[in-house]
Amino acid sequence: MPRNAAPKTTKTTKTKMLESMNLTELRARYREVVGEETRSPNRTHLIRRIEEALAAKKRRSPTHRATAATPSAPPAPAARADTPSEGTQPAPRRGRFANMSLEEVQAKYREVVGRPTGSSDIPYLKWKIREAEAGRVPVGPRPEREVKVGEDGKRVIPLSFDAEDLAVLDKAWRDAGIPSRTRFFKRAVHRELTAMGATEAAARFAPKEEE
Repeated sequence: MPRNAAPKTTKTTKTKMLESMNLTELRARYREVVGEETRSPNRTHLIRRIEEALAAKKRRSPTHRATAATPSAPPAPAARADTPSEGTQPAPRRGRFANMSLEEVQAKYREVVGRPTGSSDIPYLKWKIREAEAGRVPVGPRPEREVKVGEDGKRVIPLSFDAEDLAVLDKAWRDAGIPSRTRFFKRAVHRELTAMGATEAAARFAPKEEE
């Protein structure tokens, strides 16, 4: 390897792993890490949110903070003569969350934050509960976005893309001879649903004969 070449970082490796996932897998990973459901089709947005959540959890990790503050672990203290004999019960852990199971912490999260969570990251859940109690994060169900309805009764759903990505996407379907962006998305949805085995749903998006 050239002397000036920088080694690959863990973040780059994680990013490549995320980029290799399909949209369904990416949404599942988002739900696991962020603790919330998402229907976003924007892969760039999902990957960025996942990486941000992972970075935030790492910063909140007691192990990470201790490592950052103390480069090397201190030597273990010498054993004291009055060390409790084997079988002696250890002192109980302190704090209101100390003896809670994951299910109990999730229930507390639902009670305080006002919505369910699929996250199994107990430190994150505790932090979110404290933030909600302090009024620093919004609580309650997430508001539904207002759906626009066209004159023909069809609903218009919002899709968010980076400008550069959208330009590349539009060029691709135009070069393929597809007449419109809507036709392109319908065909893409049809193929994805078919691949998922959702044949009944896929049939609703099947290209018409004139297409």
